[in-house]
Amino acid sequence: MAVDRLLPSSEAADLLDLTRAIADKELAPRVDAHEKAETYPEGLFDMLGAAGLLGLPYPEEFGGGGQPYEVYLQVLEELAARWAAVAVATSVHGLSCYPVAMFGTRAQQERWLPDMLAGELIGGYSLSEPQAGSDAAALTCRADRDGDGYRITGTKAWITHGGKASYYALFVRAAGGISCFLAPGSVDGLTFGPPEQKMGLNAVPTTAAYWDGAFLDGDRLIGREGQGLQIAFSALDSGRLGIAACATGLAQAALDAAVGYANERTAFGRKIVDHQGLGFLLADMAAAVDSARATYVDAARRRDAGRPYSRQASVAKLIATDAAMKVTTDAVQVLGGYGYTRDFPVERYMREAKIMQIFEGTNQIQRLVISRTFATTPA
Repeated sequence: MAVDRLLPSSEAADLLDLTRAIADKELAPRVDAHEKAETYPEGLFDMLGAAGLLGLPYPEEFGGGGQPYEVYLQVLEELAARWAAVAVATSVHGLSCYPVAMFGTRAQQERWLPDMLAGELIGGYSLSEPQAGSDAAALTCRADRDGDGYRITGTKAWITHGGKASYYALFVRAAGGISCFLAPGSVDGLTFGPPEQKMGLNAVPTTAAYWDGAFLDGDRLIGREGQGLQIAFSALDSGRLGIAACATGLAQAALDAAVGYANERTAFGRKIVDHQGLGFLLADMAAAVDSARATYVDAARRRDAGRPYSRQASVAKLIATDAAMKVTTDAVQVLGGYGYTRDFPVERYMREAKIMQIFEGTNQIQRLVISRTFATTPA
């Protein structure tokens, strides 16, 4: 079902039309085979980069699309409605560009951003560790000074595109505190674990990374030593909006599948969509999807206007991912026994929705972020 969107310009409408055409031609026909076989879609991200979809919210000066975040997120939603793993990896790539784009020196931006935004270099985001997920201040992977550079030692975890990415936005502990580096995807002393055996999103690997004294040149430090948490938390507000958009696209796909089935299946002499009990269930699903979209669009418009949006980003991530979990579960219910089989995609949608309540900050963390905005400042 085509979503009736309110877009800020005709250019944005054309971009969404292009995205739908690419997603329908290149993503939808391939998703089932790759997800079932757990195989990586080689060349797909190169194609998305060539189409200009990997650098949309970044400046045209460096090869980006110069698009408002409101538009970029709706592109992610369209991708996710066809292939959630690809949309999530696209969001993570955008997140990995953020440190250089917002905190890098002019020389770093000119050196790396054009290839990053064009998709010539595909990025990963390496913040989490086995014992430091939501508590980013507890990182133990470290960077030790060695001449003009650094030696990286420790273990990172839960890296989307791990072992496949061209570079990683890497957060480690240095002498000045948590620091951010733009680390190459291949360097002596860096190895990756096998892909995690996940419930869903299996076409794009998630791995651990093992740093055994790997050397990074000093010019790969982004910002200053000790600025890493500021960079990471600033980036995560944008990343949470990316996941909210992906979750909304996934929920829309589940709703579309449920509505399509309900208009074909008959029971007691009528299409099941005409039975009030089921019709009301579909109505609740549609309301949840529309509400999710509204929350992330509102937060994105605040971001585009230069207004604070951290609370709204957490609200959007919370609302959209909880909605995706409920809508995908209800879609399985609409299809009944068929929904529980792999002959229909809704069982995959339900499995894919679960992780969205967990990464980019669990939904419990989102509630914590939101609740802290209620605290009054002492006089």
